[in-house]
Amino acid sequence: MKKFAIISTHPIQYNAPWFRMLAERNPGRVKVFYTRSEFADSVADKEFGRRIVWDIPLTEGYDFQWCENTAKVREGGFRQVVNPTLIADIEAWGAEAILVFGWNYRSHLQVMRYFHGRIPVLFRGDSTLLDESPGIKSFLRHQWLHYVYSHIDTALFVGANNRDYFRKCGLHEWQLEFAPHAIDNARFGNDAPGVSAKAEAWRQKLGYTQNDVVLLYCGKFSTCKNVLPLLKSFSSWYRSHQDSRLRLLLVGNGELETELKKLAADCAAVQFLPFQNQSVMPQLYRIGDVFVLPSKHETWGLGVNEAMASGRAAVVSDRVGCARDLVQDGKNGFVVPVSVPEAIFEKLSPHSRQELLALGTNAKKSIQPWSFENICNGIEDVINSKQDKFKNGAE
Repeated sequence: MKKFAIISTHPIQYNAPWFRMLAERNPGRVKVFYTRSEFADSVADKEFGRRIVWDIPLTEGYDFQWCENTAKVREGGFRQVVNPTLIADIEAWGAEAILVFGWNYRSHLQVMRYFHGRIPVLFRGDSTLLDESPGIKSFLRHQWLHYVYSHIDTALFVGANNRDYFRKCGLHEWQLEFAPHAIDNARFGNDAPGVSAKAEAWRQKLGYTQNDVVLLYCGKFSTCKNVLPLLKSFSSWYRSHQDSRLRLLLVGNGELETELKKLAADCAAVQFLPFQNQSVMPQLYRIGDVFVLPSKHETWGLGVNEAMASGRAAVVSDRVGCARDLVQDGKNGFVVPVSVPEAIFEKLSPHSRQELLALGTNAKKSIQPWSFENICNGIEDVINSKQDKFKNGAE
């Protein structure tokens, strides 16, 4: 494979494992350039309201470099990433092809513009048209996006909605390569006795019985996740279904935390846990019987991948980007209208815990192709098999 440079802001738990895999498959041919040097030790997550230090290794097994970020503005906007030496560093390493994550940072767009026409430029992002509204703002945005994406050779699309987005932004079919959104299926799918036993002990500590059906939400307590309407609907529904075995477990932190806990104070069927780090997530998903993601805006929803790999069905809103690709209604989960959160409970209440766990078994099988291996396969296919397209355009 050509010497392949990857441009990303900082180590991300969903990307670092396949960076490692790609490097192992192509020794000495992969290097990651991280552009937000201020995140070298931890990541400031505004929506979680905390700095996060991940407890799994994110910079092991592949070559990487922190590029100094000299931006004066560090939050929000195009100018928050400025790396004066980035292009020179990439050239000094001898990159023969490049992958850029996200164009909406000054340095990233500069890299795309500079290297286009010199070496193959790949791009990865997961935007969709799900939140598209007709009007002059949308029209002008797409004019700008046509310009942005005129500086890439190939877009690595993560799913069907993302593919539609790239096509509307002016890319041709031959410029698109499937590289699915994925998580570590093996780690989350580990059903070793130790993992299951810890999950069961945790579940019992929270007071759940073998007949309780635990609906797990895990993420940020923010408006876009629609968790407040979820809780309001559940509380209202539970008051008229006191004999139900449905329980709601909300895991995370964020701006709505105080309001959520106040609202849930008189509902015994609701519990909270704070943010949980990566090493315990496989256990956490096994506490729940169904994973719930009711978001108003969600380009993908990698928690759905994690839950499915853990053997749990997912109930998602129709505004969650992965719903179209991953959730087969009634087979491995359910899709509900975002405007009707109570539909979640109507869908689930007729089912026993055993029936829902059976859907989870289906989910675990169906998520397997959404893997790190297939991300690497997609990239290698572009670099190794489509070199003529970079020179000559579509065949």
